Amino acid sequence: MNNQGTRRPVAVLGATGMVGQRLVQLLDAHPWFELAEVAASDRSAGRPYGEAVNWRVSEAPPAAAAALTLRACDPAAVESALVFSALDAAAAEEVEPAFARAGRAVISNARNRRMDPDVPLIVPEANADHLALIEAQRRRWGGRGFVVCNPNCSVIGLALALAPLARTARLERLVVTTLQAASGAGYPGVPALDLIDNVIPWIADEEPKLESEPAKIFGKLAGNRVEALDLAVSAQVHRVPVSDGHLLAVSLQSSPRIGPERAAELMARFRGLPQELGLPSAPDPAIVVREASDRPQPRLDRMTGGGMAAVVGRIRPCAVLGLRMEVLSHNTIRGAAGGTLLIGELIQAQDLVP
Repeated sequence: MNNQGTRRPVAVLGATGMVGQRLVQLLDAHPWFELAEVAASDRSAGRPYGEAVNWRVSEAPPAAAAALTLRACDPAAVESALVFSALDAAAAEEVEPAFARAGRAVISNARNRRMDPDVPLIVPEANADHLALIEAQRRRWGGRGFVVCNPNCSVIGLALALAPLARTARLERLVVTTLQAASGAGYPGVPALDLIDNVIPWIADEEPKLESEPAKIFGKLAGNRVEALDLAVSAQVHRVPVSDGHLLAVSLQSSPRIGPERAAELMARFRGLPQELGLPSAPDPAIVVREASDRPQPRLDRMTGGGMAAVVGRIRPCAVLGLRMEVLSHNTIRGAAGGTLLIGELIQAQDLVP
């Protein structure tokens, strides 16, 4: 398909949830993709999207999307070859493989398949070459379909910031402390009286994702799987009373060590494959380095690059590991819907859609 010609029809599964709503919003007037189908639970199927959705991300859903009739999350009911899935883990477990077996390209936000050996876990600027696993996965499904996964919302910002450093040095150890926005819990999310004037030092299943996913992202292709990087990660996570934007305090050890000035230079001039290809959702620059001593901040910096860039500041020496910094990314845009859309654009640009 010619990217400059007719737009490709796409579907969003789980379109009524928070990530699904962001996808619907970002697909409105997209230059390559046309939102042709929205799907949700059986209890919503058959209703107009605009009536069924409890819209939370802007004043109103796009008019074209609002007029669409919700379909069941079933490959027999959805025709699009490219499917963006915003399903939660419980629903995704069976639905996403069913679409892959039916020959569809599924870009998933769910955690279920992220660590499967032949499923690419993609941050497009960091490891686009891992899409080569699609051929092995197609053999498993017995057709042209496949699943590609978007990583955890905190991992995406972390991996984007580390990508230029990983090009010049071997990442060995990371210590990561997250301050994660309330929107990361979905809607209605954390009860207000639990979060106002408070910080919750626990998010279910979050630390294992931060400690395992980066090693796969920065690993090397080895036949039909990824050989994970020997990377030790210690993570501590916190839910904080911020609407959007995950802030990470990161300390890292690499071989050879990278000094703060060199790290800032590498990040500021970094361009990945999405930037080289000029993908519609790709931020350019991908990483914005702030020099002010009190940046990045969620309220001031989360919409940098349309919410798709990583913002890095306070790059300085670490007496224990060598280098430390603060990393901010928008969790529902780059960390969820926008990251998923960027993967779809990369797959489209490389003619991988069935």
